[in-house]
Amino acid sequence: MKDLVPLAEKIAIELIARKQKIVVSESSTGGLISAALLAVPGASAYFLGGAVIYTRDARRILGDIDNDAMTGIRSASEPYAQLLAKRIRERFGCDWGLSETGATGPSGNSYGDAAGHSCMAVSGPRNEVMTLETGSSDRLGNMHVFAQTALTFLLKNLAG
Repeated sequence: MKDLVPLAEKIAIELIARKQKIVVSESSTGGLISAALLAVPGASAYFLGGAVIYTRDARRILGDIDNDAMTGIRSASEPYAQLLAKRIRERFGCDWGLSETGATGPSGNSYGDAAGHSCMAVSGPRNEVMTLETGSSDRLGNMHVFAQTALTFLLKNLAG
């Protein structure tokens, strides 16, 4: 976690300078992305909240994404990551949404993705999505790499 905070500090500087806010929807990182952003003193200036959307019920209740919205979309995919980022940003009415969804391990998910698979998206002034494949089945290691990659991805998009 300690090596995630320097990334979060850079993100905080960018968001505060722009007077922008962010909200996070994460799955397989289990809250690490939000925790890193909240570890920076003064986080209330830019961080509105986050949700760990790990199940279909969480997706429906926390993300306000029903089964109809999921037609043709599967979890742990780029379209799903885009939907999560967009929907959570809209729900909070803020500048940026960041999402992460994937399979940490030690095995893959029921959609056929191997352990180490993650999709991430940003929604806001810039909209971008990416897929990461670590090739590792180390659950904790993947959680950390996914969080680090998502924060780096966000920072890249902020610098735009």
